[in-house]
Amino acid sequence: MEIDVRADRKLRGSAAAQAAFGPLVEALCGSDADLTRTRVVCDWIQYRNNFRDTAMVRPLLPATQIAAAPAAPREPVVDGYELAVDLRRCALPGADVAAEVTEALADASPAAAGIGGLGGAAGDRVWLESWVPGSASCVWQFNALYWQALAAWEKTTGKEYEQALPGGESDARNSAAARDLILDLFKIWDELANRRALPEELYVLELGVGNGAQARTWLDEFTELDRRHGRDYYRRLHYLMGDYSAHVLDRAREAVAHHGDHVSGLVLEATRLSGSVGFLSGKTFLVYISNVYDNLPSDEMAVILGRIYLVQVRSFIGGAAADEIAATFGVPRAEIASLVSRLLRIGPELLSESVPGTFPDTERAVLFWQSAWAALRQAERYVPLQGLDTYQVTPSLTGEILRPLLAAEGDVRMHVSNGTLSSFADTLPLLHPYGRVVCHDLFTTDSGQYRTGFYGPGKYDGSTVNWVNGPLLQLFASRRGFDVSFAPFKERPGANIKTLTAQVRD
Repeated sequence: MEIDVRADRKLRGSAAAQAAFGPLVEALCGSDADLTRTRVVCDWIQYRNNFRDTAMVRPLLPATQIAAAPAAPREPVVDGYELAVDLRRCALPGADVAAEVTEALADASPAAAGIGGLGGAAGDRVWLESWVPGSASCVWQFNALYWQALAAWEKTTGKEYEQALPGGESDARNSAAARDLILDLFKIWDELANRRALPEELYVLELGVGNGAQARTWLDEFTELDRRHGRDYYRRLHYLMGDYSAHVLDRAREAVAHHGDHVSGLVLEATRLSGSVGFLSGKTFLVYISNVYDNLPSDEMAVILGRIYLVQVRSFIGGAAADEIAATFGVPRAEIASLVSRLLRIGPELLSESVPGTFPDTERAVLFWQSAWAALRQAERYVPLQGLDTYQVTPSLTGEILRPLLAAEGDVRMHVSNGTLSSFADTLPLLHPYGRVVCHDLFTTDSGQYRTGFYGPGKYDGSTVNWVNGPLLQLFASRRGFDVSFAPFKERPGANIKTLTAQVRD
């Protein structure tokens, strides 16, 4: 049996986490699990709200298991199991590590790894979906609903969404950072102007505009620097704000209303930019992105004992939480899954209209939404891939791009960042030859990081947060003639936020 600890720094600083290993090993030895086919992975999950239980079992399925037609019932077969343990929860006062591990190991039985779902302790669950890759999970439907119906969510909670972020605001809202970007643009534009090659229209695009504070800060700084340096660039400036949420965009427009027709707003999908802003192709001097990539769907890939697996997930609400939701809203427990499905299709307002007896108003429907989101967990399993070329990262990119990253780290599990790659691939062609992408977000900057820590997904107030595979973006950009670099966020170098810069290779 192998025990892999991916929280060495946290482990050294927590006596309670260190003490968890005794009960963990005792529970393993006292179980019926085949320890020769069991590996243990211990993470420190920094997100207090996430999709995992304290301990969970992930079956490793053989290729024959998936390839076989699910016709006649038969005894499932697995290649082994991975017991995943959250050391942070194990270190909480009152945690019963042995009980949590024992309950999870009840799933490590032949009946527990079937194609349809987990058995054992997992039997008392309300399943919300079938097994799917991570990017196809209903978690991302919840995420999309949050941005589509943000006004209703905020009205019910009584606070704006940025207040739910760590620290109550985005790290990227900073006037000094804006000033540096603007002065860099002035240098480029001065050089082009001297060569009589500066376009009449100067385009800047911001994706993920938040409450408009960044745009206001940037534009206010721009006008002041333009005046102070005696330029006439503001007259030619076109600042485009793009966001998935119409509610967010309306708020941002109010924040920059004093800049008049220098600013335009676009509702757009970050993973499909070409249809919305394709007219900017080759014209954009700056694409500014803040906290967007960590909010886009992603699969995960793993290498275990030399074999490559795709991580599949299945969302559920645990039995106790389901009973509480059923009692609170006066619905049969058996109807929770269908109500969640309807909520994700039509939103809280129409859900209220379609089931007025249960949800007499939109606020009641939002409360149901919030309860389901808070209780949502995910089971996981590993499905072997026949070849990386059979897996689509994006519609135009196969899994072969992952090979050098997976091959370099031995046994590892990492994000594929599908949504980010789709967005990034659509963004690079927008750049002027002297343009650049500047993105503040949660990036891993070395594939080896995945061997030493947990990088999501986690939950914010109503949305999902996931770190982005930075080395994969670098590899992708390099093959298309762009350089990508990472640096600490200059104004808060100790923050998790990193700054990505992408530009045409010299």
